Amino acid sequence: MIGRGIMRWLVAWTAALNLTGCAAGADPWITPPPVAPPDMRVVAPVVGMEATVPELVPPPPESMVNDEILSSPMTRDAEFQERVAFWVEHWTTTASGWFPDYLERMARFVPGVDSALARGELPPSLRYLPVIESGYSPRAVSTASAAGLWQFMAPTARGFGMEVTPLLDERRNPMKSTEAAVDFLQSLRERFGSWYLALAAYNSGPGRVRRMLDRYAPMVPTSDSLYWALRHRLPRETRDFVPKLLAAAQVASNPRVYGYDVPADTLGFLFDTVTVPDASTLDVVALAAEAPQDEIERLNPEIVRGITPPGRITPLRVPLGSGAVFRENYERIPASDRVTFVEHRVASGETLSHIALRYRIPLRDLEAANPGVDARLLQIGQRLTVPIAPSRGRSSR
Repeated sequence: MIGRGIMRWLVAWTAALNLTGCAAGADPWITPPPVAPPDMRVVAPVVGMEATVPELVPPPPESMVNDEILSSPMTRDAEFQERVAFWVEHWTTTASGWFPDYLERMARFVPGVDSALARGELPPSLRYLPVIESGYSPRAVSTASAAGLWQFMAPTARGFGMEVTPLLDERRNPMKSTEAAVDFLQSLRERFGSWYLALAAYNSGPGRVRRMLDRYAPMVPTSDSLYWALRHRLPRETRDFVPKLLAAAQVASNPRVYGYDVPADTLGFLFDTVTVPDASTLDVVALAAEAPQDEIERLNPEIVRGITPPGRITPLRVPLGSGAVFRENYERIPASDRVTFVEHRVASGETLSHIALRYRIPLRDLEAANPGVDARLLQIGQRLTVPIAPSRGRSSR
């Protein structure tokens, strides 16, 4: 009887993929309305650099029905259905303490994710992939050092054009990482000819999946069923990766059925885009934008240490409607006052390693904040910028 119940929900998913429609109290069996107008507005930047924000594109209605992942023949397999049911139980019991937070964050970011998937002509159900990867948290970091909504490893991220440094980690940028994830998923689908194998490769690495296929099924056409047949050759997490995804989709697409409150209506991840011409700390950005510092930090999760990279133009996000006041206020702040981080004077016998240890920060962060400093030529009295805001760290010497 488990199989029939799961099949009913698998059918229901194709009509209940839009969280915003459910959040508004709409019948999940009715095709959801188009995605709202663009949720990102750009104002004139500080130094005249134009920011490019893609227009939000709603998924075509037919894609809701013809989702290759949800309509795979594997969804009719009894053993596969049992694993989906197992993970539905997980999301509604073990994970019940944090799943509501996942839904809240998903409501914020999913308009942009849906749009990127639609532009890439990818299955809309991939909107649930960040649920199981990061709980839709841009700041999520795994034990393997994968980061961001889509949990990119640093080498993969760099391969898709994202910068990963001690001060700036674009894996945490919701827009850039989503665009990169679309490109990565497209390439995996083309390479493996099956969405389930592509998802296994996304989770465990394309090289691992390729080696598995070459060794155990060299002459077998790739398919979703081949993933399931060879899953015991994959890492433990990857074996159930697809059932876990489908279970998350089942619960997140209709949270009320599973005892969760529907997130409040949201317009998405809204902001104005501005730029700063050199190193600036986020407390100064917040002051110029007349906004709380924690809101500036929430809007700019890729700024890892609270300071923008020195010697270059950096785009930033400020609350919607505050771009103009930011520009006016920021231009009045002297360049010398745009960084409020701790300044350290080098004492006799100190090295960069000693200084980093004293302030409890990684050495690479200290080096990144002082790009012109040669560790071998430190001088007594030399001033160093320590990337810890005064309100969060120790006072300077």
